[in-house]
Amino acid sequence: MKRISKIRNIGISAHIDSGKTTLSERMLYYSGRIHRMQEVRGNDGGATMDFMELERERGITIASAATQIDWQDNIINIIDTPGHVDFTVEVERSLRVLDGAVMVLCSVGGVQSQSVTVDRQMKRYRVPRIAFINKMDRTGADPERVKTEIIEKLGLNVVPIQLNMGTGEDFAGIIDLVNMKEIKYEGPSGENIVLSEISEQYKEQAQTAYTEMLDKISMFNDDIMELMLEDKEIPVSMIIDTIREATINRDIVPMMMGTAFKNKGVQTLLDAVCAYLPSPMDRMSFARDHDNEGAETPLSCDPDGSLVAMIFKIADETFGQLSYTRVYQGRITKGQQYRNVRTNRKMRIGRILKMHANDREDIPEAGPGDIVALMGLDCASGDTVCGDGVNYSLESIFVAEPVISLSIHPKDNNAQQRMGKALSRFMKEDPTFRVSSDPETGETIIAGMGELHLDVYVERMKREYNADVTVGAPNVSYREAPTKEADFDYKHRKQSGGSGQYGHVVGKLVPLPDDTKVTYEFEDNVTQGRIPREYIPAVNKGFQEAMAKGPVAGYEIVNCKMVLDDGTYHTVDSSEMAFRIAGRDAFKQAFLKSKPCLQEPLMALEIETPPEYQGAVVGDLNSRRGMVYSTEAKEQYSVINAEVPLANMFGYATVLRSLSKGMATFTMEMAKYARVPESIAQEIIAARKEQQEAKNKK
Repeated sequence: MKRISKIRNIGISAHIDSGKTTLSERMLYYSGRIHRMQEVRGNDGGATMDFMELERERGITIASAATQIDWQDNIINIIDTPGHVDFTVEVERSLRVLDGAVMVLCSVGGVQSQSVTVDRQMKRYRVPRIAFINKMDRTGADPERVKTEIIEKLGLNVVPIQLNMGTGEDFAGIIDLVNMKEIKYEGPSGENIVLSEISEQYKEQAQTAYTEMLDKISMFNDDIMELMLEDKEIPVSMIIDTIREATINRDIVPMMMGTAFKNKGVQTLLDAVCAYLPSPMDRMSFARDHDNEGAETPLSCDPDGSLVAMIFKIADETFGQLSYTRVYQGRITKGQQYRNVRTNRKMRIGRILKMHANDREDIPEAGPGDIVALMGLDCASGDTVCGDGVNYSLESIFVAEPVISLSIHPKDNNAQQRMGKALSRFMKEDPTFRVSSDPETGETIIAGMGELHLDVYVERMKREYNADVTVGAPNVSYREAPTKEADFDYKHRKQSGGSGQYGHVVGKLVPLPDDTKVTYEFEDNVTQGRIPREYIPAVNKGFQEAMAKGPVAGYEIVNCKMVLDDGTYHTVDSSEMAFRIAGRDAFKQAFLKSKPCLQEPLMALEIETPPEYQGAVVGDLNSRRGMVYSTEAKEQYSVINAEVPLANMFGYATVLRSLSKGMATFTMEMAKYARVPESIAQEIIAARKEQQEAKNKK
């Protein structure tokens, strides 16, 4: 148990270019895991955690990487996650299995759009976190403004436990408010930590910040409040314990600062991870007990209990499949057999690996709190592995729906086989990456979270599998939806010698509101056996079948509530099949009467641009049917927030670069579906018909 209390499972997540990977690189260096620091965009091979060739070329993190370091008698499992919203599932799956997180924010950029997404994910999985204000050496660094933004935009109770000594080029170090000491980082790589008394110029400022910190944490400890009222000295151990408890309960977020690139503040952050973030014993984990009607059951960190572990990420490699696994309860031992709850099959554990980015080390067993990779198992992302005596499953990961699709064509048979292998691997690895086949043309369609997402997978197909493929034009996932209530009264009757088919359904189609969480509802109001009970599910199935492809332009239908009020049946000719066909055709009849409209995905866009290019950028957004809903001036740039239809955003990165001489950046994520203006809807429908006709000629 003592060993478990020394484990910290943490994730490093933030907005793009906030310095997550640079920070994790410094953590590896100071803990002795690597002996030379490398940079994300350096010429020496790129950062250790960005081990994929594509990541090093583009200077971004694509797949979350796991490593383990030792820090002052503690074991820290670190997962460096991507900042790009296209790879958001990597952040989701990491946060699901972590006990704590470091939320990195840029001292100049502050809370940006992806910071909001990351915060939402942390709240979803109830993950305690420390906020680390990075890049304090940049011109325009303002930790006070960042603190205000965290409070206002994220609604977090921030407690600064450090004070900066200078900003930008004058950033010299930090003042530790808990111990009331000045900390400077000296030596070629900042490895020498120099502690000293607070210098005269910062004394008054430090005292004010210290009192503010105590005021905030005294809300969670009556003893501190009492000592403050009596004007007595407060023991440092009491302050540390209170901050730890309040952080684990997610009542506060301790705020720290530094600059990873200039090697300042990283060791202090590692100390804080060990001091304030929870061990596996401090977090309550729950599973669903299938032997007890799915009741929520707490898990214990007992190494002698029955095994409960979750496979949270799959990576297919040359030597077989790697299954990244978090152990919650019990022990996983090499050579033993365990049960996959989803498939109800036994799996033998061949190898257990401790991962360090792309390197690995064989270990004989793993206990509660450990994050390891299992070799050669046949399983999927989100599976629960159990030992004897328990039948638990852990909740799976939230997966967003894809918004963009492309058609891909292999050049020849050889490429077809390689493409098939690549696609089946990518689908196993990434739940947001979908592959389907167009039933009319037989084309292979890939769908994902954005242009970059699909671009990366096509590139990986070519590099890792040598699959020569060509890519079709991107397609937006439009939807069809009703706008008014419509009745249906449909009779399906077919007589062709022998027993016939008969099904009669009466009811209405009711549009659901646009912001509804469910896209389909079914209400059964049939009484007095007008339709036998065994045929009602068949009618419902028929309705749902018809929703797969709408009559307007062949897109999926959403936001429908189908109400079945009445009907008739035939004692001989009625069957499930007859009522299913009646349901399907009745739906089409009602949908065409409901004044159907097209809906399109709107993307939430955040652009950071120098002020002199703001006019050109806003003008371009207006030409793309964008709705600008806020512009904000920050130190050296303007932040524009807008909603723009995805259909008008293809190739936007190139346009924005040319508009701003390469100085503007943007992030984009799915916001909602909204109605397409009638004139544009007619163009889309006409283009879709042309497309279908061209396919039919082929």
